[in-house]
This record gives sequence, structure tokens and C-alpha cells, in this order.
Amino acid sequence: MITNIPELKLGIIAVSRNCFPAALSERRRAAIKAAYGEGLYECPITVETEVQARDAVNDVVAHGVNALVVFLGNFGPETPETMIADFFDGPLMYVGAAEGDGDLFDGRGDAYCGMLNASYNLGLRQKRVYIPEIPVGTAEELVERIHDFAPIATAILGLKDLKIIAFGPRPDDFLACNAPIKALYDLGVAVEENSELDLLAAYNKHKDDPRIPALMEEMKAEIGENKYTGVLPRLAQYELTLLDWMEEHKGTRKYVAFANKCWPAFQTEFGFVPCYVNSRLTGRGIPVSCEVDIYGALSEYIGVCVSGKAVTLLDINNTVPAKAYDEGIKGKYDLRLTETFMGFHCGNTCSSLLKQPTMSYQRIMKRGLEPDLAEPDITRGTMEGDLKAGDITFYRLQSAADTTLHAYIAQGAVLDVPTNSFGSIGVFGIPEMDRFYRHVLIEKRYPHHGAVAFGNYGKSLFEVFKYLGVTDIAYNQPKHLPYPTENPFA
Repeated sequence: MITNIPELKLGIIAVSRNCFPAALSERRRAAIKAAYGEGLYECPITVETEVQARDAVNDVVAHGVNALVVFLGNFGPETPETMIADFFDGPLMYVGAAEGDGDLFDGRGDAYCGMLNASYNLGLRQKRVYIPEIPVGTAEELVERIHDFAPIATAILGLKDLKIIAFGPRPDDFLACNAPIKALYDLGVAVEENSELDLLAAYNKHKDDPRIPALMEEMKAEIGENKYTGVLPRLAQYELTLLDWMEEHKGTRKYVAFANKCWPAFQTEFGFVPCYVNSRLTGRGIPVSCEVDIYGALSEYIGVCVSGKAVTLLDINNTVPAKAYDEGIKGKYDLRLTETFMGFHCGNTCSSLLKQPTMSYQRIMKRGLEPDLAEPDITRGTMEGDLKAGDITFYRLQSAADTTLHAYIAQGAVLDVPTNSFGSIGVFGIPEMDRFYRHVLIEKRYPHHGAVAFGNYGKSLFEVFKYLGVTDIAYNQPKHLPYPTENPFA
């Protein structure tokens, strides 16, 4: 169950320019409320003046509203309607009424015109708000757009109250995970960076914690019996350590994501790999990114807010062998070989997202840490299996070296094709992936980690990044739309 994200309470305030009938805005606001139903608070104050703007915001806040729709039921008062954005400390959406009833004498509202002035005034006030692609519509159409606003608002609220807790140091030879964190402060995200020794000390204090047996039984119910479950006491102890640290270190924030060191000293000192615990927490909406990837954790958390479901973090890892493409993809999917790849990580993905999840050991680490042991010991603790087939969105929000934010989004699918490999892994198909790989991922210097949301969430993610002020949002462009760096003669 996802519990680490905001609970949204939407409200709507209607505005009216004083040379238009206020009753027109009120009637149209009531129609939106009727079409939406429960879950949308209808503010009784129709804003025509600056004082009413303040009073209306006070009213919605008093009723628990944390995300607000400002509705131009007619042309709207430019100054008061945009002052609402000064008074309301939360995500805002601005929309206007279409002339739906056909009365173009006393019933004409001109919100189509008013939205232009509202946008201009919001720009003067340097206010970021969500304005949908088609911001003027009937009650039924605007209800659909309010539903589109909900996941965007959830993500904005979540980031505002998010603390990313890191246990490092960030890896020396993983410079991609060492992006500057100033941009997080610009977003209002709190960061707490700790030593791996702090985590080890906290873990040791949880030895013989009386909650361990019950948690082990919960884990056994999830994964069943296999020859690697002897590591469960250590994993249960570690999970309790992270959950207690989360509660004790939230401070003034409501939500937490982790970015944790996970190898190689982790195995020798803790005695296991933490992947399974990471997978369990992520399944509850508490992302735990690998290799102290702070922007990976941030990206995962945005995906949890937008989708309301578990996400994962994977390496954009390896090509699909031509033989596997010919046998399982060619003719079955409309994808070229170079539009496919494998996304992989050691074993961090929630079991609900895997076809046949099983506890195992980290093969790559075993080669280096315990090569002479017939059976693995300190490298046990992964959650492995092929990812379930279905639509996905691969995305990431990242800080560049100059601390500016940029992002990418690519929609595609996990293919129903066996990987014949290890880890949490899947065969991915993304249209024009070869061009996207070269002219976005390489050209814009993105790291190998990408967040994966299970479903098509590009529309919402794009709007979240826009709301955050990200101006460089890349995507997998269709063939007829070349990238700026793409050679037209190639």
C-alpha cells in the first residue's frame, strides 16, 4: 500500500470581472462541482476584488484544500484572480469557461479572452501554475482536466514536503551519481547526507530487536521458502533500521526517499546485499535508490506521486542479442532491434512487478567478494525475476554540472520476452530508442540510471517538470522530427 505521498484535497474558486454578471461564474462553477462530485470543495466566495481573493483563499485553506482550481467563469478580474496565486501556498490550475449554453448576449462570459490576460498577469507576478493544453471548456471537459491536474498536484505537494536521506559517501567511480544538490534546495526538497558508518551503527543497535521475528514471517509470506532465506534475520533487522531512521529524521517534512550506498563495503560489514529491503520499501512508496543516486531517488518519488503505484530504478543496461530479437520480438512487435534494450538492476524491484519473483544472490558481487565459496553468504538478498510485460514510462530529473535541472521522458513497454538473465530485469521497447539514446541520453550527458513508472505517465510527468521550471525536457522524438544534433545526412 502506498502511504508516503500526499492525500489530495482539491478546491475551486470562481472569479468574475465586475462588468460581467457574477451569477454567470457561480452558475458555471456549480456545474463543474455537480459534474465532478465528491472530492472537490466549492468555495462560496466569488472573487471580484483583492479582498475577496484573500478571503476566498482563507476559506479554502480552512476547509483543508491543498490544491486549487481558479475558474474564470467569465472574463475575470486580472489582478484579484492572479493575487490568488500570491495568497495560496500550493499547486494551482487556471481554467476558463466555454460558451456552452449558446446565449451570446447576457450569457456570454469571454473567458477565452480573459485567460490571455490571466496568463500575462501570472507572468508579471512570476507565478508558476498549471494551465492545461486546452484551458477553456465546458463543465464536463474541465472536470477531465481537473482529473489530469490531480497527479501533477500530488507530485508538487510531495516534493514540497520531501526529505531525501542519503547514506554515503556517493561512489567515487560513479560520477554520474555525484550531481550537485543545489538544485534540490531550489525545488524546496530537503537533503540529509549521512555516513555509511552512521547506518552501520544504527543497524547494530537493532540487533535482537523484538520486531524481527514477525517481520521475517511477513517476508517469508512474500517470497516463500528457498535456499537463500537464511539471510532474512539480517534483512529484517536492516528494514527496521531504515524505517526507524525515517521516522526519527523526518524533522518538519512528511515524506522520505532514501539514496543509499549498497556496495562493496556494505556486504563485508553488514553481511548481505540490501536489494530486497529496497524493493519492499519502494513497494510502499518509499523509494530507495541504489549507489547513493540522489536524483534517482527524487525521480522515483515523483513517479510514485504521479502514478500512485510502485516504481523502480534500473540501469539502461545492455543490448538485446540479435538471436533473442529474431526469436521473440521480430514480427511480434513493431520494433527494430535498435529500439530494444534491457533494463536491469541487482534485485531492487518490488516483487509485485516481477513475473516469478525469487530471492537470490548478487552474482557480480559474488565474483569479487566471495569467489571461492560454493554457496553465497554476504551476497545474498536480491529480489530477482523478469519484469511483467506492459506499458512503461522511462524518465529522469537530473541536475547538470551548472546546477540547472533537465529531464527526459520516454514512453514504451516491457515486452513479453524472456531475458534469460539475472537480477530485476526486463526487455524494453521504446520507439526510436536508438536516436533517443544518442541524441538525448548521450548528448545531454545523462547517467545510466533511469526511473521506471509502470504505465503511460508521460503527460503528467511533462507537466510536473514544467511546473518545477524545467525548460529542457527531452523525449523520444518521432523519426520525422530530428534532434538539433542529429546529422541530416546520416
